[in-house]
Amino acid sequence: MKEETTDSDALVRSDDPLHPANHIPTLCAHFYSLGWVTGTGGGASICTSDHVYLAPSGVQKELIKPTDIFILPASTAQHDYSNKSKRISHHDLDYLRRPPNLTPSACTPLFMTAFRLRNAGCCIHTHSQWAVLATLLLDRRGHTNKPMYNDPNVFSISFIEQIKGIPRGPDKEGNLGFEDTLRIPIIENTSKEEDLTEALQNAMIQWPDTYAVLVRRHGIYVWGDNVAQAKTICESLDYLFQLAVEMAKHDIPWVKDRYGEEPTT
Repeated sequence: MKEETTDSDALVRSDDPLHPANHIPTLCAHFYSLGWVTGTGGGASICTSDHVYLAPSGVQKELIKPTDIFILPASTAQHDYSNKSKRISHHDLDYLRRPPNLTPSACTPLFMTAFRLRNAGCCIHTHSQWAVLATLLLDRRGHTNKPMYNDPNVFSISFIEQIKGIPRGPDKEGNLGFEDTLRIPIIENTSKEEDLTEALQNAMIQWPDTYAVLVRRHGIYVWGDNVAQAKTICESLDYLFQLAVEMAKHDIPWVKDRYGEEPTT
């Protein structure tokens, strides 16, 4: 059956593979192959000077097409979505393009928060098992008498080469070094995705240099100045989470001082 076209289809029609409407499906298919967006979970959004492009909700992420993409005016990203009582539902936003029979992503207010507070060009949400396991390991150690690797509400790791894939901060030059300690804040999950917005915003304000926020028992939100940076950070973090889980099996501390010993404070 031939699909109906509308004027808004011009916003997703391009031969450029890096056009957001083409790029998001490619990213989601790649993330699916990594196990990050299985079972329709997760998503991605790209913000340009004019538009915000969003993957739909509740669909097989590896099968998304350009015509499945939702589009909002870029100005929508400047609204504060953290106040639950005043927040406009993602269902009720004024979409420039709203594919019929598809549902807008509940991640929308969280993506918008990254665009507003960090001026990000891309935000990625995954349900990576390694990210979830890292938050669970910290949660368990925070409620037992066993020595903790670090604060149960912060993932920390040092002296691992892949840390170099993470920038120092939005207003800082270069990336973290081998001897630096990477820290990623953790927020608690909520029953509804959109209700994470306030906690995400608070974490971003409290941690001005972070490019990611973990959600315990859920996954992670990662952003960057552009798609390439967000993807690089996301891949680097997932490597570090997987490594941390394996290190925990062998009682290898995640954070060390320069002499190879776990810090006492």
